[in-house]
Amino acid sequence: MSTAGFNSQNGTGTGQAYANGPSQNPVALQQLPGVSYGMTHQPAYNPMQPKATTSPAPGLYPSGPYQPVPPVNSYQPGPQLSSYPSSPGQPLLSRPLMGGPPPHTPPQSASPSPGPRLPPAQATPPPPAVSTTSYYPSPQQPMAPAWQYNTATPPMGPATSMSTHPRGPVANHMNPAASLAAPPPPSSAAYRSAPTPHSTTQLSGPGIPPTSMHGYTQPGTAPPPMNLMAPQTYQPSRPAYGPPPTGPPPAMKPTPPPTGPPMANATPPPKTDGAVAGNGPEASNSYNHVDNKMAGLTQPGPPGRHLGHYPSLPPGYQNTSASHTTPPMHPAMQAATQPFTQAPQPYQQLPGGPGAAQLSPSLAAMSLQSSTPEALRAVNLLQERNLLPPTPVPAPTPCLPQDLQKINCNPEVFRCTLTSIPQTQSLLNKAKMPLGLLLHPFKDLSVAIEQLPVVTSSTIVRCRSCRTYINPFVSFLDQRRWKCNLCYRVNDVPEEFMYNPVSRSYGEPHKRPEVQNATIEFIAPSEYMLRPPQPAVYLFVLDVSHNAVETGYLNVFCQSLLDNINALPGDSRTKIGFITFDSTIHFYNLQEGLSQPQMLIVSDIEDIFLPTPDSLLVNLNECKELVQDLLKSLPNLFQKTMETQSALGSALQAAFKLLSPTGGRMSVFQTQLPNLGVGALQSREDPNQRASAKDIQHLSPATDFYKKLALDCSGQQVAVDLFLLSAQYCDLASLGCISRFSAGSVYYYPSYHHQHNPAQVERFQKDLKRYITRKIGFEAVMRIRCTKGMSIHTFHGNFFVRSTDLLSLPNVNPDAGFAVQMSIEENLDDMQVVSFQAALLYTSSKGERRIRVHTLCLPVVNSLSDIFAGADVQAITGLLACMAVDRSVTASLSDARDAMTNAAIDSLTSYRQSVLTIQQPGLLAPACLRLFPLYILALLKQKAFRTGTSTRLDDRVSAMYQLKYQPLTYSMLMIHPALYRVDDLSDEGALNVNERTIPQPKVLQLSVEKLSREGAFLMDAGIVMYLWIGRNCHPNFLTQVLGVPNYAAVPENLYLLPELDTAESQRTRALIGWLRDQRPFFPSLHIIRDESQLKPHFMQNMIEDRTESALSYYEFLLHLQQQISK
Repeated sequence: MSTAGFNSQNGTGTGQAYANGPSQNPVALQQLPGVSYGMTHQPAYNPMQPKATTSPAPGLYPSGPYQPVPPVNSYQPGPQLSSYPSSPGQPLLSRPLMGGPPPHTPPQSASPSPGPRLPPAQATPPPPAVSTTSYYPSPQQPMAPAWQYNTATPPMGPATSMSTHPRGPVANHMNPAASLAAPPPPSSAAYRSAPTPHSTTQLSGPGIPPTSMHGYTQPGTAPPPMNLMAPQTYQPSRPAYGPPPTGPPPAMKPTPPPTGPPMANATPPPKTDGAVAGNGPEASNSYNHVDNKMAGLTQPGPPGRHLGHYPSLPPGYQNTSASHTTPPMHPAMQAATQPFTQAPQPYQQLPGGPGAAQLSPSLAAMSLQSSTPEALRAVNLLQERNLLPPTPVPAPTPCLPQDLQKINCNPEVFRCTLTSIPQTQSLLNKAKMPLGLLLHPFKDLSVAIEQLPVVTSSTIVRCRSCRTYINPFVSFLDQRRWKCNLCYRVNDVPEEFMYNPVSRSYGEPHKRPEVQNATIEFIAPSEYMLRPPQPAVYLFVLDVSHNAVETGYLNVFCQSLLDNINALPGDSRTKIGFITFDSTIHFYNLQEGLSQPQMLIVSDIEDIFLPTPDSLLVNLNECKELVQDLLKSLPNLFQKTMETQSALGSALQAAFKLLSPTGGRMSVFQTQLPNLGVGALQSREDPNQRASAKDIQHLSPATDFYKKLALDCSGQQVAVDLFLLSAQYCDLASLGCISRFSAGSVYYYPSYHHQHNPAQVERFQKDLKRYITRKIGFEAVMRIRCTKGMSIHTFHGNFFVRSTDLLSLPNVNPDAGFAVQMSIEENLDDMQVVSFQAALLYTSSKGERRIRVHTLCLPVVNSLSDIFAGADVQAITGLLACMAVDRSVTASLSDARDAMTNAAIDSLTSYRQSVLTIQQPGLLAPACLRLFPLYILALLKQKAFRTGTSTRLDDRVSAMYQLKYQPLTYSMLMIHPALYRVDDLSDEGALNVNERTIPQPKVLQLSVEKLSREGAFLMDAGIVMYLWIGRNCHPNFLTQVLGVPNYAAVPENLYLLPELDTAESQRTRALIGWLRDQRPFFPSLHIIRDESQLKPHFMQNMIEDRTESALSYYEFLLHLQQQISK
């Protein structure tokens, strides 16, 4: 099979290699030379792996309709010693039901051969074997853990020298002249050797220090060598966990808790010299060479780690500003943002020196354990039944001095899985929790946080060494010097920065808005542009085959664009164009002066060309009437078409040619499997296998055509958004690549039909309005920097990785989330805090070049108890979900499921062995992780990962895309929905929003035992809501809210609540409307009765209950306990 997916051409003919996220090219199983990923399936054959269990005998588990099993679902609190009660007639479980024995892989070599390196053209490495499902292999075979979420992965394969040259327009952030030189360190971050496109990469030997072409290093000097700490592998003295069980639950003997000493760390391997620590090669640490024009020549920074001659701590700014009032928001967002304000903070200068520019000395002696005892309180999960808080879970607050915490970045925007960073990688390995960041960098900030500060300045102050933007966590040594909080270099304060435009005072640089706000936006000067900012360009590519016309989507699209065309973001330069396609490609000449739009048909789809290149993309303001005429006539134009074929690939190629000169946004609407010309696909789904217990096939793309085209699009600043509206299988796993690698979005509307599915039509209308009118950034790049000693090794989201830490985002939208995995390369012994900075450089729809900067500061700790106390259970769950999606595609679904289960086992084992001072019986978790097993079980039952339940392949792939792309706040609702009782809503504890009263009912556990036939319950599952009406629901609710006299009169397919003039109706509609307003997409509402066809979908979200193919929460806890007690 072709391996062109690795060497697809991004605007060149030279075969530039690409490194995009953890999964390079699932079609061609080949590792990119010099690049490895955090969640790879390394060959790790374990001779001690336990044999697979037998399949369950027929009749052991109930099948057919949903049947709750009371003895299993009920908890049995009470004193527990070393044995645990079992339900009558129900033996204790030792392993959860997973649906069949996993396939065994033959033994393979555990590590790459150390032989001579061959060029990739001469030798293609064989596909790696599927790993065991444990993070930590047996002690007899020391190697990196299977998931590698704590360590950087060593590069595999040969290092190659590659050269590319720009073709077409040069983007604002590309650097055609730069020459990078960096040796690939043996065990450094995963993306160390990914070259920057449009630059020449020369790989020198391991003893040669990297040289900079950007003017950072004085002539004749080389950067001081840093010691790189090789990743340490923690090796427990027990075999790897086997796969969770698939058979009937065997009886389990009581097991006393372990009494031995905690496991010792493995001896760290020797350090490796000759590699530069931090964010990769020095020369690549800027957006482009224009970033560095202000830098000039610099002296070498302080050598190594010796920073004793000046303070190394960030500043503490005394903040006494009054709190600002913001509109009420979703409880999850409200809780997350409460401790954070973005108001300018006054600065108190203590007599006799810099004083407040350093941290409080008490931070060094501060123990998290003493300040947050609740987070470490031991909770016996088998005894405490009601763990779910009545309100949404807030983000934990980092244990920082109050003045620093007040100005820290809002967790809605920037969040870390561990709010206390371990000092060493070995300590992180011992905690067995993933370290990573979750970002929502382009979030709409006008509502959730205080107004975004925007700074216009001809001088943007940045560190002359690492190019970090000045931020609240730098140190001012005096009025004229500041020290970078990422690389510790001392920089001069520019003269212009001495003036504060807010207070109109001079001589107080520490009061500038850049030093008072963790989130800020700069209007960039001309130094940040290599070409004039591009105009806003929108191209719509529409399926007009018979199938598409049948769905009725074309009428909705045309009407929505007509209604919102004046709200399309842009200025006087905005351009717009349209392409339609079936078995041929149709272009539309909208040139000014025509009396009506002119349709041009190209039937040669094998060699596509543009008939009139200059009149297909037109200025929207000058040609608005022609555009409106076209939108009014399009639905009728194809009303009687009998054309059933779809040449999507050729239409995409035509659209790419049209947008290449400028860049822009391509919006593609598709309703069927493309079956003609390039990119044609065949159905790969077998409906009979949907509920199979075996591994799910065809999660990876069938062709690399869409990925290669996406990478070409990315090189020309084109992003592709895909709207898939279909009742049939469309192979989203293949089509989705066009959006995934071009920084676009995927919108999926299964069973879309304008008559048969009105709820989907309403959702499509609302999503389309948001999509057309929301803010957009063009030709963007994002770089994430971190304090020296830490490194990034895997990215998650929709983008293309241009170099080690630079993401290419042809479009950036306010609804996109990203995640990164991190490792600790050097000990952080001499640091009390570390910082992370995300900088997003983009062109606004008004043609302004802007930079949005977010900075997060977190404390460094040296004890496991402090690490656990700062664990963010939702962020950990969100990052694990991203990792599991990649594992499902690169290895197998069962592998991903086992790894998620082992994530819970590992972290609770570490807590029990290393943090608990008094060993107690039961399944113990710290209070901050008490929901972790519940969230892991929710992931196992989520549409993306579930087995044993009939799930359409496109539905599964769509769920996986959502988990990777949605910001954490929204993806958590898809993982663990919120359940409310709504037939007894009251104004007690209600919010007041814009003179509306919003009731605040309690969040209920997702179990049938919380339902009542006398009530009505609302389930919010993120992209869908269910209102379940009990059979004996109070007549008052039925008449006052639904407008029906009795239960039997509730319509079958009701998706709208009638607007009744009653208090009950107003409260219910206010709650649902307010929940919908908290997210950028529109969740459809389904009102269901006991007999409804959608009731099984509602019941599948009852995560704590047992189904015929999945364990109840209590059974899952018993399995975890049995594994931990081994």
